[in-house]
Amino acid sequence: MRLPEYGTTTPPMNSIYIERHFARMGSRFQVTRPETRRQTDSYSVNIQRDSAGDYFALRVPPEIDSDLNVAVLQVLPRDRHLLLYVHQDGKEEKDRYLCGHDERDWFVAAVPGNVSTVRDAREALKPDRVRREQLIRGVPQGHLNRRRNEAFLRQGEWFFVEEHALRVDRNRILRNEPIRRGGGKPHIVAEVFRSGGDTVYVHRLFPNGVLQEEYARIIAGNRNMPPRQWRTMMRNPAVYARGTVRHPDHKTITLPVWHQVLMNTETETRTMRSVAFLD
Repeated sequence: MRLPEYGTTTPPMNSIYIERHFARMGSRFQVTRPETRRQTDSYSVNIQRDSAGDYFALRVPPEIDSDLNVAVLQVLPRDRHLLLYVHQDGKEEKDRYLCGHDERDWFVAAVPGNVSTVRDAREALKPDRVRREQLIRGVPQGHLNRRRNEAFLRQGEWFFVEEHALRVDRNRILRNEPIRRGGGKPHIVAEVFRSGGDTVYVHRLFPNGVLQEEYARIIAGNRNMPPRQWRTMMRNPAVYARGTVRHPDHKTITLPVWHQVLMNTETETRTMRSVAFLD
């Protein structure tokens, strides 16, 4: 795959084929080079925007432009979902991305495992407990991908599973609490109860948070990052939610009883292992 100078776009050897599949679900696809000349051996798949709107972008540094193999494993035009496969010569990992449209916007989700269909990708992104609830409650096949079914509610990357037996200390309920994955936009939950997890300190330069020892070292050695710029949060706690869950990219949902909050399995993939669940 040969690309021109930085910041411009060009089709790789099979880009017409890939672009046609993205067009079938009503979207665009482009291959770009990074705008800087910093050497790197990694690519990225994300959503970008230009004057014509949002599009799917495969960003490829020149160091690997001839080593990348890209294919569309399946596209479901009516569902507006597509499974993209990316493999770099000489690397063991074979990455898969679920690309599609959810409620209001296009999205890209890194998918764990060796799935080959959109349906299997959707299921692979569900946490173990969600899949167990589907079996226990006998969710019909046609309901598995709904944002609300007999087993769960979903808003973006978050799943909510009922916890009827949960009893909480009212004094420990947090109001209008943000939950987020890494540096993403937070979902605001009316009531949150959490248990366990690690206390971390979050800064815009450290969106996944750092532990106490590292935080103290950073503060001591950098006057430009005073304590007032940091926020104390919990990393990977058990979290339960009740009431409304709001996010600018999604329709507000309401949880009338306590639900366990579960993040999708993107963080199990090679490309997302450094991302944490912060509350």
